[in-house]
Amino acid sequence: MARLKIPPTKSALLDLRRRVDFLEQGHAMLERKKELLTRLVYDRLNHYRQLRGEVRRGLEEAYRWLGIGQARMGSQVFRQIATGMRPGIAVTVLPRSHLGVEYPSVTATPLPLQPVGLLGTDPSLDETRTRLTDTAVLLARLGEAETALWRLLEEQRKTQKRVNALKYNIIPRYHETIAFIEASLEEEERSALFQVKVLREKRARAK
Repeated sequence: MARLKIPPTKSALLDLRRRVDFLEQGHAMLERKKELLTRLVYDRLNHYRQLRGEVRRGLEEAYRWLGIGQARMGSQVFRQIATGMRPGIAVTVLPRSHLGVEYPSVTATPLPLQPVGLLGTDPSLDETRTRLTDTAVLLARLGEAETALWRLLEEQRKTQKRVNALKYNIIPRYHETIAFIEASLEEEERSALFQVKVLREKRARAK
């Protein structure tokens, strides 16, 4: 592993020691963030799977009633009714942040059923509309859960990369550089002491 290109001086050594302390603190914080993100991802994943199951069951029930309605009233009546219908839910999307990860917070509220003026409608029509509206609310919640889950997973991957970079690359390079500078300074000190010793011996012989 290549050392940092820094001159082996005492001031550089002190600076490197301060930096490596800061990096190790940052590494500990990132490790903590990674653990929290991992826990949050698992919680969100369970919630996402639960919502997917609810949406699947809601769609199955809604399409069952849609089939009943089409059999009783015909597809043409359904198309005529759907042409002028207003939205059945009110959706609000607001930004939300968790552990530095931003994702949309979606709130969907079902609206009262709009009266239908066509004659010959069947109760299955209202049942179909109610089921589809409830499922649309679940789909909005599922969209929020899926978006949050993917963004948390992406942040988790980024955090893991930073943790690995600090642990296996950056911090070891600093430690290796510190060890090299310490060895260089010790060698310089031994060399200086040896020279002092030689000079003293020369003076002693001269006397």
